[in-house]
Amino acid sequence: MTMGTRIIADLYRDSVALMQISSTVSQLDGVSQASCIMATPANLELLHEAGLLSEDPGALLNEVLIAVEADNDDSLARALDAAEAELRAEPVTATPGAEQSEPLRSVEMALDAHVGANLALIATPGPFATAEATKALHLGLNVMMFSDNVPVEDEIALKTRAERDGLMVMGPDCGTAIVDGAPLGFANVVRRGDIGIIAASGTGLQQVSCLIDATGCGISQAIGTGGRDLSAQVGGRTTIRAMRALADDPDTGVIVMISKPPAPDVAAAILDLAAQAGKPVIASLLGFPPGDATVSGITFADTLESAALLAVAASRDGTQLSFDETVAAPEPARGRKYLRALYSGGTLCYEALSMLGGRFDGVHSNTSYDTTQTLNDPWSSAGHTVLDLGDDVFTRGRPHPMIDHRLRNERLLAEAADPETAVILFDVVLGHGSHEDPVAAMAPSLAQIREEHGDDGPVLLGFVCGTQADPQGLARQKKGLADLGVVLAENNAQAVRTAGGMLEGSQ
Repeated sequence: MTMGTRIIADLYRDSVALMQISSTVSQLDGVSQASCIMATPANLELLHEAGLLSEDPGALLNEVLIAVEADNDDSLARALDAAEAELRAEPVTATPGAEQSEPLRSVEMALDAHVGANLALIATPGPFATAEATKALHLGLNVMMFSDNVPVEDEIALKTRAERDGLMVMGPDCGTAIVDGAPLGFANVVRRGDIGIIAASGTGLQQVSCLIDATGCGISQAIGTGGRDLSAQVGGRTTIRAMRALADDPDTGVIVMISKPPAPDVAAAILDLAAQAGKPVIASLLGFPPGDATVSGITFADTLESAALLAVAASRDGTQLSFDETVAAPEPARGRKYLRALYSGGTLCYEALSMLGGRFDGVHSNTSYDTTQTLNDPWSSAGHTVLDLGDDVFTRGRPHPMIDHRLRNERLLAEAADPETAVILFDVVLGHGSHEDPVAAMAPSLAQIREEHGDDGPVLLGFVCGTQADPQGLARQKKGLADLGVVLAENNAQAVRTAGGMLEGSQ
């Protein structure tokens, strides 16, 4: 193996574009790892930890660094050249001979070109994100901060200023939102409707919006708050702003709030505000179950599936829908007794932990939860293991697993080779920004498991989070999994219940 780097000066690409280029280059012949990053200290440290850097490359904050590990020098050179070519490729803005427009290089230039715009999406590296968000707020724009690695003090300052100016800051680390029907970040293509969603952002928002779409209902707005918003430090500033906005929105008839456990004092303030919304409010605060099913006009849901169905019922004047409790699945082979769940989404991982909590002894995870044990080594499972593969420990030097499925493919094969693995549960998340054909990317590994282990292998249990209008096509992805012998659930909660029933029945 050989490693090399290349610095591209005076060039900026947002994190989604860099992840996609990293994924493309990683799949070239002779390449084992590839990463394109803005050369911030945090990103450089991640590459060091991933083994893609052995010394300081000398790159500056505003430069792109390409790092590649390849089989030989020729493969390394081809990969570096391919990455640079992708980075330097300019989008086509006009047909030959037509008037060419100057590329927009600032928020001010973009606002001049789109006078009616009222939102800026910030996807710069963390050290630059606060400055860009501040400029956007100064220009009267709401902000969606896809960027992460933003200090919490900056988040508080930005959200305080936005509140003062009657604006909203979604994020930092806001990966998903739907604003006036436009999917932003890792969002799905869903119907318009009267259900508004407030969520930390990410796969929880995606799961609920897709389940609502599947019933024929739709979304008015889906507002991502960022994962720290309901912390004691931030105080729910964006959640409060979003709750008020949706309460006043004539196009929103039902409000759904999704989160991991909030700080208790923040939860009390948010729930008090929600009770005054004058509209049905569904609250799914995973791991924070209330004593009563309904309090002060707020209906509590213990799963994302339940939150979606309760919202649909409220939208349809009480018409109740339901999913089957479980799906039909074979019994695990003799001697196989453990669940291994491999998620690309953090909220989906957390939902599984909240459902399994107390049901089985010795549930391990890299995600913190009261009833689980922390894995000593997240690269090696122990007992029942539920993993968030999108966590930093797994994405150092790699694209996110929703974009690049190689890490999960490797883990699928490793878990199948463990003679005690009974069920391998996994998600497939569709939408903008995700892999263009995730099932095709996973197919060789899934087929290898069937070929090597047959009926004596683990049960493969999966679900697809997406809609038929998504670029990848929901029906096509589900058929691809079924053809590979995967037992298909309709959503994460159903998949977890199915896995739990299989394991309890095999004890």
